[in-house]
Amino acid sequence: MTTLTNAVVLVTGANGGLGVHFVEQALARGAAKVYATARTPRTWDDARVVPLRLDVTDPASIAYVLAQTGDTTVLINNAGIEKFGTLLATSPEDVRAIYETNVFGPIALVQAYAPVLAGHGGGAIINVHSALSFFSIPGVYSSTKSAFWGATNSLRVELASQGTQVLGAHLGYTDTPMIQALDVPKGDPRDVVNNIYTDLEAGAHESLADEIARGAHASLSAPIHERYAAQGITAA
Repeated sequence: MTTLTNAVVLVTGANGGLGVHFVEQALARGAAKVYATARTPRTWDDARVVPLRLDVTDPASIAYVLAQTGDTTVLINNAGIEKFGTLLATSPEDVRAIYETNVFGPIALVQAYAPVLAGHGGGAIINVHSALSFFSIPGVYSSTKSAFWGATNSLRVELASQGTQVLGAHLGYTDTPMIQALDVPKGDPRDVVNNIYTDLEAGAHESLADEIARGAHASLSAPIHERYAAQGITAA
């Protein structure tokens, strides 16, 4: 079980969407400091927020930030990118770029910060996934979230011995800049982040942060053709 009271939190992708709420709500729950990282960090009007430039796909950038954030007790892997279109029609270069940001970068951060968290008694990691971890749609994005979910499950087992809580967070369409062009019902990012933090502080290993994520998770045991038929998709 991890409390955010007096925690030192590092958030990736902190500039907008869920990231801003991860920063603000960590402080509201008593965090002593939040490292708000992004490729182009913004300014904040709270002295407890330390903006840092971080490109999660760049080992040198990770090493630079790590050297400045050795007091981190909670790591939040929130950064992610999307490129709309089918997986078949996406160039290999773009597929690799999306995987670098959504999967390999977060894994590299966990590898880098695991010793730091161990030194502070274990700490916690929140890996932000998606309801699409459980149910794939055309495109690269959902496949990256499934891959990252699998990595989180392995990392949770590997980090258990050092007392690190690893929370996989899943959510459906949420009102963030990434999906602002989609004409679909969207959840409130404030509610999603609140639910994720509540689950973290309750000692959970997985957060199904909205109804879409809970429904997708509940459907995992159904036959594939039934799961896709419910979405109007005929699986060959």
